[in-house]
Amino acid sequence: MEKITSDDIRFTDLAEKRFNKRFTGKPEYFYLPESTQDVVAAVQEAVNAQKRIVVRSGGHCLEGFVSDPSVQILIDMSLMKSISYDAEKSAFEVQAGATVGETYRRLFLGWGVVLPAGEHPNIGIGGHVLGGAFGFLCREYGLAADHLYAIELVAVNASGKAHSVIATREENDPNRDLWWAHTGGGGGNFGIVTRYWLRSLRSNGSDPTTALPQAPRSITTFRVSWDWNNFNEILFSQLVQNFGTWAHKNSDPESPYKQLFSLLFLNHRNMGKLEMKGICTAGAKALQLIDEHLASIADPLGLSYTRQVEETAWLQFALNPFPELFQPGFDKWRAKIKDAFLRRPFTDDQIATIYKYLSNNEPVGGGLGMATYGGQVNAVMPGATASAQRDCILDVACNTGWGDPEGETVSLNWVRNFYKDLFATSGGVPVPNEQTGGCVINHPDTDLTDPQWNTSGIPWQTLYYRDNYPRLQQVKQKWDPKNVFHHALSIGL
Repeated sequence: MEKITSDDIRFTDLAEKRFNKRFTGKPEYFYLPESTQDVVAAVQEAVNAQKRIVVRSGGHCLEGFVSDPSVQILIDMSLMKSISYDAEKSAFEVQAGATVGETYRRLFLGWGVVLPAGEHPNIGIGGHVLGGAFGFLCREYGLAADHLYAIELVAVNASGKAHSVIATREENDPNRDLWWAHTGGGGGNFGIVTRYWLRSLRSNGSDPTTALPQAPRSITTFRVSWDWNNFNEILFSQLVQNFGTWAHKNSDPESPYKQLFSLLFLNHRNMGKLEMKGICTAGAKALQLIDEHLASIADPLGLSYTRQVEETAWLQFALNPFPELFQPGFDKWRAKIKDAFLRRPFTDDQIATIYKYLSNNEPVGGGLGMATYGGQVNAVMPGATASAQRDCILDVACNTGWGDPEGETVSLNWVRNFYKDLFATSGGVPVPNEQTGGCVINHPDTDLTDPQWNTSGIPWQTLYYRDNYPRLQQVKQKWDPKNVFHHALSIGL
């Protein structure tokens, strides 16, 4: 394993590998390990030299945790992407450099199974699974972390020695707390994950075709679009209310609609359209469920809308889902995304705030996204994994993006004030209460640490981890006592 320094032709490409171009960093050098032993050696070198080290899989962190000017050594896991079945553990072994798309492809073509992971196929598994990870299939099969059987981690002990350790979910495993911390604790906290083993909790045989959920035979997608100019505040409010009411009624683990997942894109008026997109895996019943879904949300508005329904094979969809969302240039933008979980629908006052921010004359690109949540996600107890939000109905996000650096000030001010006013009754953030459930660490937002934007008196740790934070601190103290692995929202000792 060699150091890749600035005079290497690979350096620039590695330095540019990041989704959010808002952040830049220039490490002294990169490592591209090909084995766990390589990672141990790289970490040991960094510790001995007292250099700041971080790890990267897909490069899709929304904040500057990896693209940080203080980082001196960056370990990029891209070459470690093997995916196989481990007969000894009766689980699928996935190295941390594999992407979501590569994992979907291998699991499906090899065994006809699926991991309910994220939406964008280029996301790295390495940083994704350990933050909980939800996507199109979460309502039917839960989070990716709910299917995590074991991890291999490179950690640093109190005497500064780098070493590897395997932790499983077995009750008699002395390292079980380390496994637990990786079911929603987030990346960059305890060490560097080199391998995951994946097996569903109810799978107890040695047949790989039953170790994870069977992949859908087909995916039925739907798209709905309205002209923004046809909406006044009353119709806009009705649309948001209808979507929230449907999500509230259908978030139970055994909902007859758990095979349906949908997204409502409340775009800023200057983008011209309001949209819904979604998927259903119910096969012959899919069209019926989609019709009933739209009958509850879209039809009562009395507005004409375009509707597109398509049926595709699972893998074809998984490797290129909704191409218009992830079109060329998607990874060239600067962005700010501010996430929140809802346990109850938005109130009338909150919907009025949404309308105000989305219908004003600000020269911004962005809006509010609302994703249906719950289903099998809510079948798990809050403390069973580190992902504590197990009673929510929606994941929502105020978001903005800009290409020209000169657009940063206007865009950031808009999205920050939008979010703050949206949760004005709870100090500008979605504190865990009857209506809101905090945030998801895979969508990190450093504003939550800033008293200018978080006036709730509730620390950011509670927003992300609720009652699980003290236990995560204990794991941190045991496995990273020198705090080698840290960032702006990392678990504290």
